[in-house]
Amino acid sequence: MKDVKGNILLVEDDENLGFVIKDSLEEEGYLVNLAKDGEEGFRQFHSKTYDICLLDVMLPLKDGFTLAQEIREANADVPIIFLTARSLDEDKIKGFQSGADDYITKPFSVSELTYRIKAILKRTKPADLHETQKDNFVIGKFEFDFPNQLLKLHGQEQSLTKKEAEILKLLCLNKNQLLSRDMALKVIWGDNDYFKGRSMDVFIAKLRKYLKDDPKVEIINIHGTGFKLTEK
Repeated sequence: MKDVKGNILLVEDDENLGFVIKDSLEEEGYLVNLAKDGEEGFRQFHSKTYDICLLDVMLPLKDGFTLAQEIREANADVPIIFLTARSLDEDKIKGFQSGADDYITKPFSVSELTYRIKAILKRTKPADLHETQKDNFVIGKFEFDFPNQLLKLHGQEQSLTKKEAEILKLLCLNKNQLLSRDMALKVIWGDNDYFKGRSMDVFIAKLRKYLKDDPKVEIINIHGTGFKLTEK
């Protein structure tokens, strides 16, 4: 079994090209999640930690430039490479202004793309890749096992619903930082209407109840904006 070289989010609406890139990169030892439109790419980005994002510019539902800006708002450090049929200088400039680290024009060879990915990850990837991919978190005295939807404390286990686990994971990934209501609703529910917002408030209240046995852990409500998971 090959060592994992990196975790990649690929957002490409050309189904054939997307599968070719995905298969080729996986042959090189990368883990690749493929999304086929900008909205799906947005949700997948917030579902796990990625080492690099490959974004097509012309995407359905949300274009690559907009998606890159939203990714940058959530994570200022994750590298982004744009994949595009456009070669105009103004488009390249817009791409870099949107937060791109590199820009590759179609048609391109997968070997060229792989080389550029390697070059960027050599500069940016953490030494311990497994740390960036973990789905288990420490929250004060608690252990949070996301895949099994369990919150553990002193040998006792609290089972979480799927939505509770998804919200808590987002909070953990943004620990000590603001998690906006809008982002959480779009990632977990797909939109941010009033009723889904009220439902999220109920789940947040339940998570506060589960975490109350460690007074140093708190989910703070930032009025009208979102939430913040903190440890004192």
